[in-house]
Amino acid sequence: MAGLVNRPPIEIAHRDGLLRKDHFQVSYVTNDLERAKRTFSERYGIGKFASLGGPMPEGGTISVAFAWVGGTLYEIIQAQGPKTEFYNRDLPSGHFAIRFHHLGFLVHDRAAWEQLQREIRQGNWTVAYTSLNSGFMDAHYVEAPELGHYLEFIYPQKSGIEFFEAVPQN
Repeated sequence: MAGLVNRPPIEIAHRDGLLRKDHFQVSYVTNDLERAKRTFSERYGIGKFASLGGPMPEGGTISVAFAWVGGTLYEIIQAQGPKTEFYNRDLPSGHFAIRFHHLGFLVHDRAAWEQLQREIRQGNWTVAYTSLNSGFMDAHYVEAPELGHYLEFIYPQKSGIEFFEAVPQN
C-alpha cells in the first residue's frame, strides 16, 4: 500500500543506550485530569481511557488515564498533594494545563531490567523517581537534561501486563 513505511522490527535484545530500548509510551501531566481527557477526546480523537490511581507512598494522590492508539500508549497523569513535585514542576498554577512529561520504554524481562539498572549505574544517570510495585510493575524515571524530559523504563509483571492489555484501543 502506498504511503506506508516498512518499519524495522522491535529488537528486544539487551542493547546499550537508553534511547535504544522499546519505546511505546508518550506521557503528559495535567492539573485537571477530566478536562485533559476531554481535550484529548475532542481535539485529538482519543476518547476511550482506562484509569488507575490512589495514594502515593510519599503522600499525595495520583490519577492516571491510559489509551492505546496503534502501538503507542498515551498516558495522562494528575498528581495532587504533598511530594508530587516530580509530576507537577512544569505545570503552571492558577490555570488549566497539559504538559509533556516523559517517554516510556517497555522492559521485556528480568534480565533486561537488570541490564538497564547496570547501564544506569555505569552511565551515572540520575534516577529522578522510582516506583516498585511487586507483581504489578516497576519503573525508573531517568533524567534526560539535554532532552528536557524524563525517560521512564517500565518492567511490568503479570498483573501489569494484564492491565496494559485491557487498556482500550482508540
